[in-house]
Amino acid sequence: MTTKPHTQRSIHLGLLLHNHQPVGNFPWVFQQVYESSYLPLIEALERHPGVHLSLHYTGSLIDWLEESQPEFLQRVARLVACQQIEMVGGGYYEPILPAIPDGDKLAQIQRLSERIESHFGQKPTGMWLAERVWEPSLPRALSAADIQWTILDDIHFKNVGLEDHDLYGYYATEDQTGIVKVYATSQALRYTIPWRPPEETIKTLHKLATLDGQRIVVMGDDGEKFGAWPDTQTYCWGTKERSGWVEQFFTALEENSDWLHTIALGTYANQHAALGRAYLPTASYIEMTEWALPPKKSYQFGQLLHQLEKEHRPDILQFMRGGFWRSFLVRYAEINNQHKKMLHVHDLVYAAGANDEAGLTHLLKAQANDTYWHGLFGGIYMAHVRSAIYHHLIKAENAAAMLTHGNRSWQHYTLTDFERNTRQQLLIESDQQNLYFDPEHGGSLFEWDLRRSAHNLLCVMTRRQESYHQTLRIYEQERRRTAITNAPIPQSDTDQPDNPHSTIRTKESDLDQYLVIDPYRRSSLIDHFLPSGLPLESYAQMRYEEQGTFANQPYAAHVTQGASDITVLFDRIGEVKRPGALNPLMVHLSKTIQIPLGEEKLIVRYRIENQGQARLQTNFATEWNLNLLGGGNNPQAYMTIEGQEEESQYFDSTGEHHEAQAIHVGNSWLQQDIGFVLSVPATLWHFSIDTVTGSEAGFERTHQGSNFTFLWPLLLEGGQVWEVEMTIQGRIPH
Repeated sequence: MTTKPHTQRSIHLGLLLHNHQPVGNFPWVFQQVYESSYLPLIEALERHPGVHLSLHYTGSLIDWLEESQPEFLQRVARLVACQQIEMVGGGYYEPILPAIPDGDKLAQIQRLSERIESHFGQKPTGMWLAERVWEPSLPRALSAADIQWTILDDIHFKNVGLEDHDLYGYYATEDQTGIVKVYATSQALRYTIPWRPPEETIKTLHKLATLDGQRIVVMGDDGEKFGAWPDTQTYCWGTKERSGWVEQFFTALEENSDWLHTIALGTYANQHAALGRAYLPTASYIEMTEWALPPKKSYQFGQLLHQLEKEHRPDILQFMRGGFWRSFLVRYAEINNQHKKMLHVHDLVYAAGANDEAGLTHLLKAQANDTYWHGLFGGIYMAHVRSAIYHHLIKAENAAAMLTHGNRSWQHYTLTDFERNTRQQLLIESDQQNLYFDPEHGGSLFEWDLRRSAHNLLCVMTRRQESYHQTLRIYEQERRRTAITNAPIPQSDTDQPDNPHSTIRTKESDLDQYLVIDPYRRSSLIDHFLPSGLPLESYAQMRYEEQGTFANQPYAAHVTQGASDITVLFDRIGEVKRPGALNPLMVHLSKTIQIPLGEEKLIVRYRIENQGQARLQTNFATEWNLNLLGGGNNPQAYMTIEGQEEESQYFDSTGEHHEAQAIHVGNSWLQQDIGFVLSVPATLWHFSIDTVTGSEAGFERTHQGSNFTFLWPLLLEGGQVWEVEMTIQGRIPH
């Protein structure tokens, strides 16, 4: 496949492969991707010493490699020593840099730079920017961390009017400080490597070669796409009978090395001047800006992008800009909750000394970007990773509290704008647990951290509309139509794997039947008045009408602190509909939450008064949504009902149980059990909260937590009062 140029034209090719696994990902995923992607790449580089490139490994991945595959790091170090590869820095745990405090930006970058220099004998001069999220103030932080260059998407540059032919080099940028060199990664190469035959890339590069040989074309992308993405392992790495795509590509690079020079980006930056100066807007890769939009607008934006691509309109595409990354904090209350918790813990850690004894490493781990956004791939919907982020936040909080309070029992409350929306939330914090309440939304409990197990019981996802749900609906409708008519299903005429960005896959059929939209956040202590005869299935799928004006509505809040407890009173006067009656009744609902000092415990007392003169007949329910990592019938996560003969059930099971008075939910691996004891027996409904989300492997149902709703029938004459007490207590499972 050697191409001999007729002149001495030449060009540089800068390849940067970014390798990352999220904090909290399953160990078997690390191992699987290591075997299918990370190891084969190093073996290929050892076979092809003429191929030079830049490699980025995040700190969380390096930590795993050092523990599980230390010889791998030694092999990488040998390639660095012979100057075949260049190591690239970044934030140690791959944070979105603009989203974290400045001191943590510096700590994240410097920590990875020091680790790389220690392991590989080379201090990185450049860095990989997580999700290529850029804001104009970043040059100050990068310069302070001694970073000279980074890589962004070409769309960042095209948004300010530059075109492909302007991007064969790097630009200088700054913000009141030293310059940072910024490269543009070519979308055309990202979408053809490795999806198209290697010779296509070689021919493209040959056409771009020049007599002065100053140009560089840059491709920076995920290393996992070479072997770990669906259908890429054999395609990229081949079999005994046939060489894979990477072998063919590396061979072609070496065969054409007389005019095609692979080069590390740091080396090129040292040897060549900038093409000019550029000031880039807030941006990320184009798909991320699509995902940051509201669902309907995101779908419209994506359709418009595809239309313009089909029409070959790069002149318009370059000005297409979607949403702003920070909008994820608006779109998802759960992301904002996680982010504001991180900022809160940051203040605690820094007040306690900002070192490892004060929880700094746990804080930095909790800034890993993977669940601070959502697109077609995982994000905030990855329940185990989301839980791990809270685990590290609570661990950091515990460390800081130990330095501040010592071993004594303590408890305090704060009314503060935790969510930063000008409204007050109530934070109750102690040596045993944290309880965060939202008076404006039903006096609900939206975070419950148990410090002993370092677990947030309420890190549950709400079922939302996503832009890709419309794509799934159309796909499933077409699939069912073709099945009915026996129409042939189009087959690919190539042996190349499909690009996940443009391919629809499903892990089970009829997934669109599981698309449920929740009208309120799936927190806990949510108060309902429900119609008689409502079946569990309708309740779980949100096919019912609230009979009262209490769920998600404002409550008055009153807090008192005594020597041995904190007591919170939430109350609201609202309306409850009566079957067959035109006018609703006025009802006064109050719930008193008592939080004892020194215990994993809260006591909830409900009082409901019919303030009307007519009889009130209804069903009252209190809703709890809990995450105990119970997806997939996890045998370690359970639910039991005392006094009933049924054996322990899976945490993510569905069921209806009458006369339930004491239940336990828990996870033996987490070493956490939660008991609910009721003064009045109730009907218990429980079901798994499942979302339909996407990944590289396709659309799938994912468990986000389980709903436990306790129901009582009420029959109250005018002026009559009904009361119930719930004692909820944590313990180590028996």
